[in-house]
Amino acid sequence: MLLRLEHLCKTYVGKPTHVHAIRDVSIDLAEREFVAVQGPSGCGKTTVLLTAGGLLKPDSGEVLIEGQNPYAMSPDDRAAFRARTIGFVFQQFHLVPYLDVLDNILSPALAAANPQNDARQRAVQLIEHFGLTHRTHHVPGELSSGERQRTALARALLNRPRLLLADEPTGNLDPESTESVLGHLKEFAESGGAVLLVTHDDRAVSFAQRVVHLCDGRISTLMDRNLSGTL
Repeated sequence: MLLRLEHLCKTYVGKPTHVHAIRDVSIDLAEREFVAVQGPSGCGKTTVLLTAGGLLKPDSGEVLIEGQNPYAMSPDDRAAFRARTIGFVFQQFHLVPYLDVLDNILSPALAAANPQNDARQRAVQLIEHFGLTHRTHHVPGELSSGERQRTALARALLNRPRLLLADEPTGNLDPESTESVLGHLKEFAESGGAVLLVTHDDRAVSFAQRVVHLCDGRISTLMDRNLSGTL
């Protein structure tokens, strides 16, 4: 199993009330799987994603990525593990505004300590794959929303991760760009990786093999689209 989330709970402590973001959430994700987590705003989708990605330690439960618990590692080891194992794609792109497309895609190589010449060759291949060759030396402000998200996706793939975690990646995109980005995510899963997508977009859900519905921090339903039924 590539990703295993077991009985995760997370509460945000605040005043005057606490927010129980996720409660007893368990999800497994094998290679070649595309799983979508869907639910209304505030249901805990992003908390699930951040916890799965080693960015937010759960209060209880366990996260295993390729059999390893990232929260049992030192902060430096966890960061290095994330860099070589996980790619992140976000709704807001999070591109560096003063770097061009090539250098934005290359930026994860610093965390993974990749040889620069190998990383550059990989970045050029990704630029070609995502149809960005004519934008290689353009900064994000000169790109369309779809081009920004394809750049962000190429950046996420630079270190050849096994797992992609996507948080509302189509939220700022037009229908054509949405289809393109979701198609690339599906292609990644079919090539041997795995995708965990959180979204409220039914178009995005249609690309997934399994759908997990969250409500008030709990899993309400599980649906396997290949079996056309609820588990």
